[in-house]
Amino acid sequence: MDGKCGAEELYLAGGCLWGVQAFIATLPGVAFTEAGRANGTSQRLDGDYDGYAECVRTRFDPTVLGVEQLMAYFFEIIDPYSVDQQGPDVGRKYRTGVYSKDPNHLERARAFISARHDAERIAVEVLPLANYVRSAEEHQGRLARFPADSCHLPAELLTKYQHEARPRARA
Repeated sequence: MDGKCGAEELYLAGGCLWGVQAFIATLPGVAFTEAGRANGTSQRLDGDYDGYAECVRTRFDPTVLGVEQLMAYFFEIIDPYSVDQQGPDVGRKYRTGVYSKDPNHLERARAFISARHDAERIAVEVLPLANYVRSAEEHQGRLARFPADSCHLPAELLTKYQHEARPRARA
């Protein structure tokens, strides 16, 4: 964390991280996002696939945005029933998941899913964050820098909450 009092972090995996980061960064209460890899077995970016899920490290102000609301936003951009695939991106690294070092976050994420009428069909994993590796610089804020790059999320969804977002401090 950056030492800001009260800031919390959740790691969201929703397929290709470019679109997920672009969407999450526009949400009110989100202070910082970073493209990365959750729960792989190494600290390396090169080499063989090590079991990670592409994710977005999300730092948020819990007085503005709770875990449940963050989950509701997240469910707008994922197919929660799909296993190891989001849009055209297929493979284990594109699975959906919610990860945190805070057990309370995980309990709240599980409760959000359990309260849904379709809970038994949802394939989103909710697990403790065991390992996180920041993605290479080329993936950080990719769609903000290269808006014409390919993304499985439609542009109107990526900008749906842009007008509501508050200015964000950089970490």
